[in-house]
Formats: sequence, structure tokens, C-alpha cells
Amino acid sequence: MNTAETTFMPRLARGLRMQYEPAQSRWVLLYPEGMVQLNDSAAEILRRCDGRHTVAAIVDELEALFETQGIAPQVQSLIDEGMHRGWLD
Repeated sequence: MNTAETTFMPRLARGLRMQYEPAQSRWVLLYPEGMVQLNDSAAEILRRCDGRHTVAAIVDELEALFETQGIAPQVQSLIDEGMHRGWLD
């Protein structure tokens, strides 16, 4: 991950919202055209995409929370995919 990627502060795109759906026992991403069910890892990452956390801070927080190391490539990959799909700004 380069410096530009680690200092980027992703946030959910305007018009999108995340919420927990008890009936489905999972987080979903709601947008005008529909809904995307998120797996647990994606939900943990996207919940932190609030425009106030850098990618590096998201990685650090998740590594501490789950007592693991080396997840930066997976976090960056999801953020890249979210940008491609228009979920993140």
C-alpha cells in the first residue's frame, strides 16, 4: 500500500446507508437501486469508512480488534472494489 492509499479517508457515497438487518443476521448496504448483503469482514471495514479514518487507521484498528497482522492488502482490496462499485467516495 502506498502513502496516498494509506492517507485516503474513504466514506460511504451519498445516498448509501449501512444498517444491521436482524432478520438476516447481517449488515447490509442500502442504496436507491437495492441492497447488498455484506459478509462480516466487509461490514467491519465499511463501518469505518466514515470520512474521518484513513485507510491506515482502519487497518490498525481492525488488526488490534481481531489480534491479527497483515490485513492491509485485503482492506485495500475491499476499499478499491467499493470505489469501483460507487459505494465509497
